[in-house]
Amino acid sequence: MKAIVLGLLASFFFAFTFVLNRAMDLGGGSWVWSASLRYLFMAPMMIALVAVRSNLKPVWQALRARPRLWLGWSFVGFVLFYGPISFAAAFGPGWLVASTWQITIVCGSLLAPLFRQRIPLPGLLMSGVILLGVGLMQAEHAGGITARDALQGIVPVVVAAFAYPLGNRKMMGAVAGQLDAYQRVLGMTVASLPFWILLAVYGLWTDGMPSLSQTGQSALVAFTSGVLATVIFFTATDLVRHDPAKLAAVEATQAGEVVFAVLGEVTLLSASLPSLLSWVGMAVVMLGMVLHSYVSQPKPQKSQKEASAA
Repeated sequence: MKAIVLGLLASFFFAFTFVLNRAMDLGGGSWVWSASLRYLFMAPMMIALVAVRSNLKPVWQALRARPRLWLGWSFVGFVLFYGPISFAAAFGPGWLVASTWQITIVCGSLLAPLFRQRIPLPGLLMSGVILLGVGLMQAEHAGGITARDALQGIVPVVVAAFAYPLGNRKMMGAVAGQLDAYQRVLGMTVASLPFWILLAVYGLWTDGMPSLSQTGQSALVAFTSGVLATVIFFTATDLVRHDPAKLAAVEATQAGEVVFAVLGEVTLLSASLPSLLSWVGMAVVMLGMVLHSYVSQPKPQKSQKEASAA
């Protein structure tokens, strides 16, 4: 239950990504700066956080020992995750990006065979309930989306939806018992910096310097989504990393991002209030998360006496 609560809390902070990225796009900011600035700001924040906990040395040792591993899976888990998410925000509304991102709920379950685990079928069914709720929330808006919007706003998010849980799980398995969630986030952030620096150079060449507003909003995204949400989520997945059903349940809590993103756009971007159908969709999402949590709980073992009677 603790892992589920942490997953929901992470989804709240992750929702800042979709709302603020959309706000930056509406303000004329480049998606290139939205992506690169988040991690350029996030690196010193994570260094300070891990340093306060006196845990920096093991991170540097782990990075030096296996640099290719860190570079490869950090690229998958962070660069192929946040680059496409930021790109999609430039071509589609926040609700479209946030709702499409929920494909990651199913992606996480489908990745189980890559880690020599069975696909948790009950959890996969509950993921379907969550996706149904997401579909209901966005049904009324779907008619206003062109094929080009769908291609540019959906396909990149599908890539990100597979990349994020894959990179997270691979690094979680590689450093299990060696680094905690804070150290793992720092290691992946540092390992991904070469890619973000190259992207920032490209942004400087094509778009010039980012505005003061975009810089400030990127710093806020770095703190809320990059530091708080990522550390909380990685902590939650660490707690259940040996149980694919519970791990899928924790990843399913990210459906809460849709609800929080809708509320955030209404509050901060003056978007219109959701319709009745959207509220029904939110209720279905919440129901799906509750059911996902329920089916992921271990079943009580029968006592020897009960087994004999049976």
